[in-house]
Amino acid sequence: MAVIETTPPATSSNLPGLGRTLVMAGKLDQVVAQSLYAKSQTNRTSFIAELTGSGAVSAADLAHTMSLAFAAPLIDLAEVDPNRLPKGLLDNKICQAYRVVVLGKRQNRLIVATADPSDQQSIEKIKFATQLNVDWVIAEYDKLLKLVSANTATATESIDSIVGDDFEFDELASEPASESATATSTSEVDDAPVVKFLHKMLIDAFTMRASDLHFEPYEHNYRVRFRIDGELREVASPPIAIKDKLASRIKVISKMDISEKRVPQDGKMKLKIGPDRVIDFRVSTLPTMFGEKIVIRILDPSSAKLGIDALGYEPAEKERLLSAINRPYGMILVTGPTGSGKTVSLYTCLNLLNNPGVNIATAEDPCEITLPGINQVSVNDKAGLTFAAALKSFLRQDPDIIMVGEIRDIDTADIAIKAAQTGHLVLSTLHTNDAPTTLTRMRNMGIAPFNIASSVILITAQRLARRLCPNCKKPIDLPEKALLDAGFQPEELDGSWKPYQPVGCSACNNGYKGRVGIYQVMPITEEIQRIILRDGSALEIAEQAKREGVRSLREAGLHKVKLGLTSVAEVLAVSNQ
Repeated sequence: MAVIETTPPATSSNLPGLGRTLVMAGKLDQVVAQSLYAKSQTNRTSFIAELTGSGAVSAADLAHTMSLAFAAPLIDLAEVDPNRLPKGLLDNKICQAYRVVVLGKRQNRLIVATADPSDQQSIEKIKFATQLNVDWVIAEYDKLLKLVSANTATATESIDSIVGDDFEFDELASEPASESATATSTSEVDDAPVVKFLHKMLIDAFTMRASDLHFEPYEHNYRVRFRIDGELREVASPPIAIKDKLASRIKVISKMDISEKRVPQDGKMKLKIGPDRVIDFRVSTLPTMFGEKIVIRILDPSSAKLGIDALGYEPAEKERLLSAINRPYGMILVTGPTGSGKTVSLYTCLNLLNNPGVNIATAEDPCEITLPGINQVSVNDKAGLTFAAALKSFLRQDPDIIMVGEIRDIDTADIAIKAAQTGHLVLSTLHTNDAPTTLTRMRNMGIAPFNIASSVILITAQRLARRLCPNCKKPIDLPEKALLDAGFQPEELDGSWKPYQPVGCSACNNGYKGRVGIYQVMPITEEIQRIILRDGSALEIAEQAKREGVRSLREAGLHKVKLGLTSVAEVLAVSNQ
């Protein structure tokens, strides 16, 4: 005897929250609700689609009932322009699956339009995906469906225009690292979900203007964070089981040894975006207790071609820098902590100097930005190609301009100074707090005062401060004492300007969008040379530089505050008084 399977009748207890709310509000008969719910189960459609499609409840009635029951505001989505909605806050697949639209973001809360605020599964999914709390706004179901469809189409076109048909990794053939690496299971590195996840993370990082991606394994979870405008922000929490396959995939593309998981490794990979745009990525792995942590830095070659005006130099600072790089010989030093934009500043200068009439050679660890017409060398300490060795070779290559990624030791410093004294323009970096302390740092390295005074022509110290979002920043009334304590002079507080504070909107990251450079540009004048020759202190050099009109980093930052580009709090965070 054949058994015919039937869907059990729905009771008020197993009705979804939407149905129970409508029944309790008197908008829907319980028998009709049970029948429609059973039908949705049989047809594998959504209950809300059956409700509005059958005419049992109109979309407008449903929205008003949900608004009253859940004390949530109503919105007319017919008045919303899909092109003005925020992008990238929530995956489009989630928006489609749960029929929701993100309207904006306020601090750690996401404002989301829905027709069914009783759907706990959608709340948990959105919270998990964004790590933000959800504030519902109620919309009519039919209008919501149209906007979800329009918004998804807009987002798809946007991704297609970014990625294009030529989206691919530059997986050029390389020498096999080892036999064990070759023997590694193909499925470990070519797993389709892992490949798609990595592609999505790289595209998202690029479109969100991130500088670094962090893939971090822990004992019970795995997280992905992007560094956006200098701050780390968690963007995904994939399953912990993905960690080994993801690490292997990244290492294969980056030409690393996938069999070696006990020591750190470095590599590079490329992402082709469109027919004529390639983005470079620098990859670093680090063995941790629970797996390999991987950090990927985005190296966009176009950043070196923005021009000196885009870096944020004030007119006087720009004039000093241009005057120095156009001199035939001498040493120019750029100082600051890791991630302060030193490399971009150096390459901007090299791009200005790069023409067919000069020979430019660079030594870096590793080469981060590729520029045609410049001979770039990546140092390799294991192979004996150190900064000092590269510099010695450069001097036999008839150079006009030499760029050294970093002066780390006395040998490198000694050769660089001799090159600057013998008719070459030398550009390099040092890790010091400001321009005056750079000279005493060189002295402490063992370089003679005469060599410093006769070779260094200009020092630039720099920081990157977060730029206030122009769409939502607003003036703030700060007490005069707070402004004086920050470093403003009494005569500057004349009421002709106001400081601004971050607010936060859908177009920015907690009130900030992008970063602005803060610079201390100090030429080495004859007076400063005399202080160096008599082995004067950094304090003496700083006082002389101030007399010559050189701003300190704090003063340069406060000038950006007066221009409304950043906040007082941000300047205090990135500079010392």
